[in-house]
Amino acid sequence: MITIYGVLRSRASRNVWLLLEAGHAFRRTGVVQAYRLAQPDAPDAPLHTRHPDFLKINPNGHVPTMVDGDLVLHESLAINLYLAKRYGGELGPRDLAEDGLMGMWALWAATGAETPALDILYHRVGKPPAERDEAIAQAGIAALRAPFAVLDKALAGKDWLVGDRFTVADINTAEVIRYAMPAQELFDAAPNVKRWLAACHARPAFQRMMAEREQEPA
Repeated sequence: MITIYGVLRSRASRNVWLLLEAGHAFRRTGVVQAYRLAQPDAPDAPLHTRHPDFLKINPNGHVPTMVDGDLVLHESLAINLYLAKRYGGELGPRDLAEDGLMGMWALWAATGAETPALDILYHRVGKPPAERDEAIAQAGIAALRAPFAVLDKALAGKDWLVGDRFTVADINTAEVIRYAMPAQELFDAAPNVKRWLAACHARPAFQRMMAEREQEPA
């Protein structure tokens, strides 16, 4: 059985969402980020990203990691691309062209959108108020205006990013764009993105994943 290592308050959320969409059985081992623990070396500390047992699985010390038989994969977007092809049915590519497009959107999200989106998330809601810097959030907003325009144009007249259906391209991209939600001004300027993300978040598998995520410690 597939094992996903990571808490849902991490990029493991992407993998769990996809597996729920696919209806494929899996188990999840909660591995919390070490930076979230006051004393990660305490004897009673939960399994975390710097724990020797986890470092044997992922020497990078990051979550998520997926184990499927003898295959061990790190990096959430790559894990999802694999899962979609192996187990995802219509979530995965129908042909080589769709495969290329799905990879393109994953890389686009990771390289062009994730860092400024996280800056918005952390400095508008994620960090304690005293640690937030609105200037950093504003810089993230400025950096995302052009990528949002690109995504908005790509979604004009269509519901999903690749083909005529919901796929791994939507999951991977939506899970990055979600981080920018505290900057609603970006979405107001990109109505196709706003519509598309709402449709992604209305899916039962996403809502189930988020309901489980809300049960985890913040």
